[in-house]
Amino acid sequence: MEVKIGVQHAPREIVLESGQSAEEVERLVGEALAGKSQLLSLVDEHGRKILVPADRLAYVEIGEPAPRKVGFGAL
Repeated sequence: MEVKIGVQHAPREIVLESGQSAEEVERLVGEALAGKSQLLSLVDEHGRKILVPADRLAYVEIGEPAPRKVGFGAL
């Protein structure tokens, strides 16, 4: 699943592929925004942990990954 995180005062968004479900990511974001935790903590598909301070979240976009194209066909 692809997750895009916008961070306040940062010029670029954080994009990661996560093995977590959309419901789990949404729950973690909700907890961070509600003040239950000070950090949004997500794990990407390589096992790396991404930590974002909850007070710096601008937006979180949760979506399905785009299918990867293979081959040398015309675009």
